[in-house]
Amino acid sequence: MKQQICILGSTGSIGTQALDIIEQHSDLYETYALTANSRWKELAAQARKFRPAAVVIANEAYYKDLSKELADQPDIKVYAGAEALNQIVEAEPINMVLTAMVGFSGLEPTIHAIKAKKKICLANKETLVVAGELICGLAAENRVSVLPVDSEHSAIFQSLVGEDENEIEKILLTCSGGPFRLFSSEQLQTVTAADALRHPTWDMGAKITIDSASLMNKGFEVIEAKWLFGVPADKIQVLIHPQSIVHSAVQFADGGVKAQLGIPDMHLPIQYAFSFPKRLSLRAERLDLFKQPLEFFEPDMQKFKCLGMAYEAIEKGGNMPCIMNAANEIVNEGFRKGACSFVGMGEIIEQTMAKVGFDENPDLDVYLQTDAEARRVAMDLMNERLGKR
Repeated sequence: MKQQICILGSTGSIGTQALDIIEQHSDLYETYALTANSRWKELAAQARKFRPAAVVIANEAYYKDLSKELADQPDIKVYAGAEALNQIVEAEPINMVLTAMVGFSGLEPTIHAIKAKKKICLANKETLVVAGELICGLAAENRVSVLPVDSEHSAIFQSLVGEDENEIEKILLTCSGGPFRLFSSEQLQTVTAADALRHPTWDMGAKITIDSASLMNKGFEVIEAKWLFGVPADKIQVLIHPQSIVHSAVQFADGGVKAQLGIPDMHLPIQYAFSFPKRLSLRAERLDLFKQPLEFFEPDMQKFKCLGMAYEAIEKGGNMPCIMNAANEIVNEGFRKGACSFVGMGEIIEQTMAKVGFDENPDLDVYLQTDAEARRVAMDLMNERLGKR
């Protein structure tokens, strides 16, 4: 029988590439549900092509538009709202859920999917950043597999296959360095969102591309790696690798290093999460090492303070990563809209982490309250700076 897949965030970069995989392997996979936040036209087009049993538009303002567009498709049920996302992942026919939503909004649907014992293909890194201990505990309790889709974590996962209980000495987490890798501190004062969105190697959504430019994305990935692989943050080393060919590596107790290499493309890690432990054929460009040098550099955490703050947040634990993530979501959007400078993003996140109440043992309710409070604080700080311009 075909595996029934629910894609949370089907109109984004990961979601559309996942649909490419499903189309290539239509004998193995089928879409049961597709969801989007507000891109109802793209969602409708996907629904017509892939004919899922259901679609969900998270922003309820677009429910009527989507329903009208799919009125001639009576076999496709149309739902709207956050609660509909939580309910759709629990549908009995679904075998696996690809969590490709961006930001904190992916947390609750992922929890519902785990409790419904669905295999999780995790592309929403904020889920583990905000609530890694909660998610890992639920996955263990419900005996649910959580397979990484991020290229770096997929590379680590692939490097660990067959290693069983062998001791990990260090995780080598690679990072392109983003578009501002060679910029001075003075140059960073005046960069714009348009500058930041010109990523040198990856084609990603706007939010993640900005996070990549600030290295916050890599900080998130350090936290994600800690929870996925049970390795403390001080054993996770970030390497700037501008070519984005070595996706990440693992160093073992005997000094041996295993790495996964490939072109900067997400089709392979998405497909591997779907098909593990099997490797399926994939119509994609192949890596040619004769054409590509491989370079590695240490990150500058003075210029890119977001990476350092992520290490601090995971060391502090509790709800601190949740505070950091919420503040980042506010300033990231602010930077894209011209309401915050590039350097100001890190400064506001740092101030928010100092202001919001710390809770050492948060549960889901605390995470939700923390997220709301941190967003308010970060927004106030950003507006205060904007008013002084």
